[in-house]
Amino acid sequence: MPGEVQDAIGFALYFAQIGEMHPTVKQMSGMPGVFEIVASFRKDAYRAVYVVRFEDALYVLHAFQKKSHKGAQTPKRHRELIAKRLAALVAQKPR
Repeated sequence: MPGEVQDAIGFALYFAQIGEMHPTVKQMSGMPGVFEIVASFRKDAYRAVYVVRFEDALYVLHAFQKKSHKGAQTPKRHRELIAKRLAALVAQKPR
């Protein structure tokens, strides 16, 4: 990812770490507690997805460049990867 995108995503993650929600963040539909950072650079769209439901850390589940410019929805293959990584994280964390 371009440095400007990395900076923007890092700044939004900082907000999450201090308990705030940056304006570029939205809740992912169908995934409670999972948030998506939206960043743009030179007409390209980038996303980073994170979860904060664990006390010990904020976990970034996935970061990618969105290839399709049609619609705002996260592509199915990325949603499936995010769900898989979230399930693995939940399985390893004590309740």
